[in-house]
Amino acid sequence: MNNSDNIKVFHNPVSFLASCFGVGLSPIAPGTMGSLFGMLFFYLTLDIGYVLQTLIFFTLIFLGSWICGESAKLLNYHDHSSIVWDEMSIMYGVLLFADSSLLDWAILFILFRLFDIWKPWPINYVDKKIGGGIGIMLDDFLAGTAAIIIFQFSRLIF
Repeated sequence: MNNSDNIKVFHNPVSFLASCFGVGLSPIAPGTMGSLFGMLFFYLTLDIGYVLQTLIFFTLIFLGSWICGESAKLLNYHDHSSIVWDEMSIMYGVLLFADSSLLDWAILFILFRLFDIWKPWPINYVDKKIGGGIGIMLDDFLAGTAAIIIFQFSRLIF
């Protein structure tokens, strides 16, 4: 990322949102930082209850498709590293499937990041073939879904 991109992110409200208020500008692992931001956001909403948290999650997904797509257009780069709204919102949703234990949160975080970085099929297909905000959100949605499936399956076994 260059200085010009940083300026675009900070001076455009949509890109600023897509970067989760600048979190995506982290020089180290911006996607991981976005995921941690999602965990913090989830923690801050623990007391409002599951139904409202689920409503927030769907709102984040719906808005994210537009926010990520518009930011990608502005930055002229599909899924620019500063765009971390997708990681934030999917991590938020993934935690809906966890107990409030730190161990569950840590396992889901690691699984989500693993699938988001590794991008096995069909995640890699979606990442390469589906453009715009929907594509940016969908590959993370699939990574989150894979994390939840593995997590829930491991809970049955252990």
